Parts: sequence; C-alpha cells; structure tokens
Amino acid sequence: MRPPLPPLDTRVERFDIAVGAAAEFLRSAWTDLRDVRFEVADMPAATDADGIPRWTILRDAKRIILYRLPIERLSHLHRNDELHRRMMIESAVFRAAAEYLDRDPWDLGPERFRFF
Repeated sequence: MRPPLPPLDTRVERFDIAVGAAAEFLRSAWTDLRDVRFEVADMPAATDADGIPRWTILRDAKRIILYRLPIERLSHLHRNDELHRRMMIESAVFRAAAEYLDRDPWDLGPERFRFF
C-alpha cells in the first residue's frame, strides 16, 4: 500500500478559499449581503473604460463575480508571499462588496482593523 496522497493545494483552490472566507465574514456582518452570491470566474468577457475589471456587480441578480486572473496577475504586491496574496484577494472581496453596498470598504469591517 502506498501512503495517502497529500491534498491538492493549488493557487485556484487557495483563491477560492480566501474569497469564501471573506464572503462569509461579510455575510455575517452585513444583512444586505446575506443573499448575495460571491462567484469566481477566470476572466471577464470584455474590458471596460477603466481597463480589465477585477469584479462585476450584478445588483438585480444579487451576484458579485470576482475575476481570479486579473486580481492575481495585475495586482502589485510589495511582498510576494502567501499572507500578502491572501490579503490582496480579501481586499478585492471587500472592495467589491463595498461597491455593491455603495459604501467605503473600511466601513465593512471596522473592528477587524482596530489593533489598539
């Protein structure tokens, strides 16, 4: 018998986990987001006036679609490690949710960022 194989740990799975964790936090904190579906797609269908979008907001359908490749490849990290990549993904989820709610991203989790 072979030893069991380690679980797959791909960049796509880590992206999905980071999006899911941030979305669950936001849903628990904001009742307006409880019925919103956070979805992940690889790329947007087309560019917009600002270039390549990182997410699309569909308020009527209660959907937020985050685009993995633009978020991962077009974001500039000052330190390229697992922690900073996860923070970048969570930041995109917070900014997309803030756009959906028409609020400032810092309003969505003020207690999460208070360290004093």
